[in-house]
Amino acid sequence: MKEVLYLEVPISDTAAVRRWLQMDFQPGIGEKTLTPDGFCLKILTDTTAFKQTISEKLPTELSIFVWSVQRTTYLKVFRWADQPFPQEKEIVLRLKTEIRQRFPHRYPEPPTIDLSQQSIFEALAPYYPLTVKYFQKMPNGEYDLKRAYWWEQRWREGVRNPKEPRQVVFSFPPSPLPPALPNLHYDLIYIGGALGAVHAAVMAKLGYKVLLVERLPFGRMNREWNISRDEIQSLVNLGLVTNAELESIIVREYKDGFNKFFDGNNPPKLRSPILHTPTVLNLALDSEKWLQMCGQKLRAAGGDIWDETEFMGVDIDKSQVAVTVKHLPTQEQKQVTGRLLVDAMGTASPIAWQLNGGRAFDSVCPTVGAVVDGGFEPEVWDSQYGDVLYSHGDISRGRQLIWELFPGAGEELTIYLFHYHEVNPENPGSLLEMYEDFFTILPEYRRCDLDKLVWKKPTFGYIPGHFSTSSSDRTIAFDRLIAIGDAASLQSPLVFTGFGSLVRNLERLTTLLDTALKHDLLSFRHLNKIRAYQSNVSVTWLFSKGMMVPTGKFLPPQRINSMLNTFFGLLADEPTEVADNFIKDRCDWLTFNRLALKAARKNPALLWWIWELAGPKDLFRWLGNYFNFSSYALVSTLLNPWFPHFLCRIQPWLEPRNPALWLQLLVISYAITTGKPRSANQTPTVKSEAIIPIRNS
Repeated sequence: MKEVLYLEVPISDTAAVRRWLQMDFQPGIGEKTLTPDGFCLKILTDTTAFKQTISEKLPTELSIFVWSVQRTTYLKVFRWADQPFPQEKEIVLRLKTEIRQRFPHRYPEPPTIDLSQQSIFEALAPYYPLTVKYFQKMPNGEYDLKRAYWWEQRWREGVRNPKEPRQVVFSFPPSPLPPALPNLHYDLIYIGGALGAVHAAVMAKLGYKVLLVERLPFGRMNREWNISRDEIQSLVNLGLVTNAELESIIVREYKDGFNKFFDGNNPPKLRSPILHTPTVLNLALDSEKWLQMCGQKLRAAGGDIWDETEFMGVDIDKSQVAVTVKHLPTQEQKQVTGRLLVDAMGTASPIAWQLNGGRAFDSVCPTVGAVVDGGFEPEVWDSQYGDVLYSHGDISRGRQLIWELFPGAGEELTIYLFHYHEVNPENPGSLLEMYEDFFTILPEYRRCDLDKLVWKKPTFGYIPGHFSTSSSDRTIAFDRLIAIGDAASLQSPLVFTGFGSLVRNLERLTTLLDTALKHDLLSFRHLNKIRAYQSNVSVTWLFSKGMMVPTGKFLPPQRINSMLNTFFGLLADEPTEVADNFIKDRCDWLTFNRLALKAARKNPALLWWIWELAGPKDLFRWLGNYFNFSSYALVSTLLNPWFPHFLCRIQPWLEPRNPALWLQLLVISYAITTGKPRSANQTPTVKSEAIIPIRNS
């Protein structure tokens, strides 16, 4: 038996595809015999002579059938005999052509709804019945579904109008803004209370007067956070929390994490063992308790939090920013002034779209899921283990779906479903469609009865990525304005989102921003240098590109799983620290090149697959990344042994005399020391006053 064809048909209605195969498709030769899942094609005429050439006298027929998994239809054609079926190529080509015409890609839009006339549940039930059903079982489910709908609408608006985004930043250099009111004037105004709360608390403890503005009730989160112990230690190093406080927000530390991709349709050489990553994302945090702790520390340091308050716009002059906000419960607008505005609004940020126009983000991971507080049978999952990256099927309706599962407190499990996606106006990526997938296929992933699960809360969001070609090709600042976290597209190519990247770079961002504030270096040319760019991260965007199906294009269904199994199989053969460093953005030049060459030897087709997915434009763009990566590696090798020590010695003399030069040298120092493998990252970093409490008058 030989497989002749394997197709993904991008439709959930498998019965419709089966009817079309059985009733409408005409192969042009042979006799169709209907089967429960398709048909068999046999030869009508006498084929005795033909059959005699077939080994073991196998029947001369093709078997065509369909099945459903992941809310998607798949089709295969098998030939029983070793020799080709008469006109086999023509039949297969006709089948591919006609099925693509009959069942093309469709990218459904969420409906336009009027919540003054009906509830969100009533409005969405005809379109997303399972999503509505299970959101109704969650505390605050109506509010959270409204939030998911709002986020999808905001994301689509940005993707479809990138060159004419909603203007929210206004600069008025000729005429200064009105004088600031003392009780409504701050050093730092943060917009966005998730990642913003972490950074705001650090800066408040340094003595700055901080205001945090949050659209949701403060402390509410639509994501859970996982991280590793060595990374979260930076929160203790910066003095934000004590070791005891840190332990109080860790609700689970699991023994091991699994990485495995479906390989049932891969050839044997492209199948891989499980990659074990016991120190990746193995700490589950109580995110809401953590945010509340950050809020308490912010307030204790003299800061303020305005929650349920929406950012409307900011006016900027040479001396200050004037931020207009609206309190959502009362609809009251007011204005507050400050020295610097920090954008931490993530992908919903209108500031990010305005500053970057058509290239605010190159990629995105639409992510959905839920926290489940029990209901799985004991044998389904051991809470001492996590799924870091896992797929249970091939490409599904133009997406390679990937699962994550992290144990939490008690019987809690946080489960995510996501896919890597190109930013495309025709197909922006849908949270609501993903949620309907999530509730449909969760029992395929982990055996369960959805009605027996205890739904605690949903988790969802758009996680952005930017394919950086240099350390300055994305605008993350304006005069007296800077972006952090997802708004700055601070994202790693594999499993880390804004939280992991922000925590790993927290000391770097804090030190640089503190230096800029102390010396009033708050113009665009200074602030735009304060970013967490790493050349070893920027060069890996081609990896995430290889996990995306271009809009409107069909790939062999097993293609992305084959690529993932190739690379993760290599990591599984390496010492544990190699995978740990790679996934935590600490891959060095030699390791990257060694793994790339091993992957090319193991699977030579990989290079052609990447060319098909990326195309010449992106591939040449990536070559610029690689050259930049190599240059950084060379400069780092030359400077790393002595440059940070040198800066420590000259800081007392240089910083007060030429603060702009000092800031630039600090940027260089962090660029050459950040992202080194753990064993090689022993060089002392520059000790800045950023980690010493400051008292502002």
